[in-house]
Amino acid sequence: MAQFSVNPQRFDPYKNFKFRIKWDGRYVAGVSKVGALKRTTDVVEHREGGDPSTIRKSPAQTKYEALTLERGVTHDPEFENWANKVWNFGSGLGAESSLQDFRKDVIIDLYNEAGQLAISYKVYRCWVSEYQALPELDASGNAVAIQTLKLENEGWERDRDVVEPAEPSL
Repeated sequence: MAQFSVNPQRFDPYKNFKFRIKWDGRYVAGVSKVGALKRTTDVVEHREGGDPSTIRKSPAQTKYEALTLERGVTHDPEFENWANKVWNFGSGLGAESSLQDFRKDVIIDLYNEAGQLAISYKVYRCWVSEYQALPELDASGNAVAIQTLKLENEGWERDRDVVEPAEPSL
C-alpha cells in the first residue's frame, strides 16, 4: 500500500545544508560536510547453454563506500580521539589499536527548512581509515582550516521511525 505524505502541498525536495551527525549518543560539533551514502552491488553475468544470445544478470556482493566527514579545526578532540582508536602512534607495543571500541555506529539527521527532523540514516560499524588533522597551510590563503575523517562502514539504512513532520505555518 502506498504511503501518503503528511504534507501533500510540499513539492520541493529537502535541502542539503541542514544536518547533524551523532555518535556515542551525542551530536558532534562543527561538521560542515558529509560525503554521499553510496552502495554498489556487483553484477554476475551468466548464460544458459541453450540460449547463446542472451546474457542473464544476477546481484552479487554489495559494497558500501566510505563516508567522509569534514569540519573546521577547533580544540574539540572528537575526530582525533576516534582516529587514535585505530592507530595511536607512540602508545607502546600492543596498545596501538583499541580493538574493543574502534567501531561506532553513526547517525546522520537531515532537517527541513523549519529545523524539523525529516530523514535519518544509521551507518553501521564505522571506523576511521583516514584522518587529516590539518589541511595544507598557506600564508597567502583565505580559508578555514578543515580536518577530515574517512569512515569505512558495513552498511547503512534509513531510520523508518523518523516520519515526515507536519510543517508549521506562520
